[in-house]
Amino acid sequence: MAQWSMLQQLESKYLEQVDQLYDDTFPMEIRQYLSQWIESHDWESVAQSDSLATVRFHDLLVQLDDQYSRFALENNFLLQHNIRKIKRNLQEHFQEYPLHMAMLICNALSEEKKILNRALQQEKVGSPQNNMGGKHKELDNKVNKLRKMVQDAEIDIKALEDLQDEHDFKKKTLQSQDQEPNGVKSQEKKQEEMKIKDLFIRLRIKREEVAGKTADALTMVDHIQFSLISEELPEWKRRQQVACIGGPINACLDQLQSWFTSVAESLKQVRQQLRKLQELVQKFSYDNDPVAIGIGPLEERSIMLLKNLIVSALIVERQPCMPTHPQRPLVIKTGVQFTVKLRLLVRLPELNCQLKVKVTFDKDVVERSTVKGFRKFNILGTNTKVMNMEESNGSLAAEFRHLQLRELRTTGNRSNEGPLIVAEELHTVCFETQLNQPGQNPIELTTTSLPIVVISNVAQMSSAWASILWYNMLSSEPKNLSFFLDPPSATWAQLSEFLSWQFSSITKRGLNTEQLSMLGDKLLGRADPEGVVPWTKFCKVAGDKGVLFWTWLDSILDLIKRHLLSLWNDGCIMGFVSKEREKQLLNDKCPGTFLLRFSESSKDGAITFTWVEQTIDGPKVRAVEPYTRRELMAISFPDILRNYKVMAKDNLPVDPLSFLYPDTPKDNALGRYYSRPPEEEESEAMDVENPKPYLSRDMISVTVGEPRLRDTVSLPMSPDEYREIANLVPPDIDSLMSDFS
Repeated sequence: MAQWSMLQQLESKYLEQVDQLYDDTFPMEIRQYLSQWIESHDWESVAQSDSLATVRFHDLLVQLDDQYSRFALENNFLLQHNIRKIKRNLQEHFQEYPLHMAMLICNALSEEKKILNRALQQEKVGSPQNNMGGKHKELDNKVNKLRKMVQDAEIDIKALEDLQDEHDFKKKTLQSQDQEPNGVKSQEKKQEEMKIKDLFIRLRIKREEVAGKTADALTMVDHIQFSLISEELPEWKRRQQVACIGGPINACLDQLQSWFTSVAESLKQVRQQLRKLQELVQKFSYDNDPVAIGIGPLEERSIMLLKNLIVSALIVERQPCMPTHPQRPLVIKTGVQFTVKLRLLVRLPELNCQLKVKVTFDKDVVERSTVKGFRKFNILGTNTKVMNMEESNGSLAAEFRHLQLRELRTTGNRSNEGPLIVAEELHTVCFETQLNQPGQNPIELTTTSLPIVVISNVAQMSSAWASILWYNMLSSEPKNLSFFLDPPSATWAQLSEFLSWQFSSITKRGLNTEQLSMLGDKLLGRADPEGVVPWTKFCKVAGDKGVLFWTWLDSILDLIKRHLLSLWNDGCIMGFVSKEREKQLLNDKCPGTFLLRFSESSKDGAITFTWVEQTIDGPKVRAVEPYTRRELMAISFPDILRNYKVMAKDNLPVDPLSFLYPDTPKDNALGRYYSRPPEEEESEAMDVENPKPYLSRDMISVTVGEPRLRDTVSLPMSPDEYREIANLVPPDIDSLMSDFS
């Protein structure tokens, strides 16, 4: 298997390491688009030869031009734009230094291999996925045994044919000699008859042996097929469900395809052998001939096994997803294109371009007839595709890239009497095709996507994703479209893992035990692993602060993704900690120690910071009014933390934030996130020979009075300027600050 394909099947922690190997200079898109071409060259040698590097650089540009042409044929303007941008960027950076590009690629491939080896080593030592290792090894052994059985049968049938030819030749020779005038001496005739009889005995034994081995091979196929269809395939589909909602990446599909294909090839060979045996029977047979008796049932059995295998082999490799929301598949907005990809796990050359797949929507949904109010949709776009062999991995696949849904607005289409809201309506995308083989009945192949939620407005995305999350967490039946008429509850042990995945799939950091404990307390009062969380409590009924739990959590996810990603990834944000717990954490810390946490009451997602302040009565914990997404669009949160001030009793602004919890100096912890690093400010202040025409300025948040009630004032001044005028602050500062408010 290609290195890039193997890497893509690793867990998210390894994929994050791969992600760090690429940047804007040499983006990962090149690695993806040209993976096969890149891996076909020895970049270690290229990196040692300037002339060879130049050749490979121009070859790469040609490969990008080919990709551009392919995307042009597909009318994919966005990918065309990306290719143009990548090509210009490469020419800018490497036109004069192609050797540098070769070294980058060589290093990236080497580091990829190290990551791959670490992952494989971890599997050997014992990773969660390695729990299946023993079973997969056993299945591999069975498949290899089946191949050997079929190959041995091939040798036996050839030996049987030779034996039958010899028997037939000697028998006919003896008969022809009897018809000659002089005939054959009786003694010689007896010897020939004894040889023919001996050949017949050997022939009969060989026929029994061949018939038995063929039956044994089909029995082995039956056992392997049961494991594939009843165990491995459902397990893969379950892993796909989990991956769709942020869980570990779904691997082993290529391995599954290899098993399916091996069994299909063995069955194909067995059927060829049965046809050969049929020819031998037509030439010669006898009473109770085991081949003549058994060939009919064996043929029927092989046909049925192959049919069952192919019917089960059609799967949805990539579930329906809008390219605009790749991290939230299975939620489709009307009028917006979505993609879906099919694969046939049986990879036989004769099937290439034979299967024409048609897409339908909500086909044969029987239970809908008893439920009022469900919407109906038409599916638009190219709804038929022929399955072709892909160059990357040789799989037989069809990808639908330009599908859209349009609601059918007919009389009585959607009623206010319907029991479910839009986000709880589950629909399904269906796929059907037909395999026609000479002399046989057509084989009907059908499969369906996982249930999807159809929205008409992006504002419905959050609640729709909650439904997708809940369904795929608790159900593995794709036709259970009435799931939300009576949705089951989840245990906190189940839900907590899935909630952590929501963060690790969007960021590089999931939720730790303490953060999950806070969320469990918020939902249940106490984070008991066996505590039960009903659907209504998760998404439909507001908590004690009047906020829906999922709405609150999803808004925080959005806040992190848009404004706090680096801080969250690097562990600077404690995030989910209750007010009681933050007091415990800060109680014995020195003044100026602060931590960052999310607001518990803001439904739109907000972050605040809490610090220790030294007062006459001793240390006191203070917290600022939370900052929302709207405010963080104007100024970055690290800059807020850098410049935040509190008006002291002597009417002088002071910086209350000194150490990020537990004890890291603020600038050390956050300096790399500032819009202008502290050392840059110092260099500007020291550069007296080249004074700038304007003084630089910063937006400073100032709290007047009790810090929990935040009044912010934007002061357009530099820190140096601020320090110069601090001593000139008039005594009536309180009234001035009131005017600003």
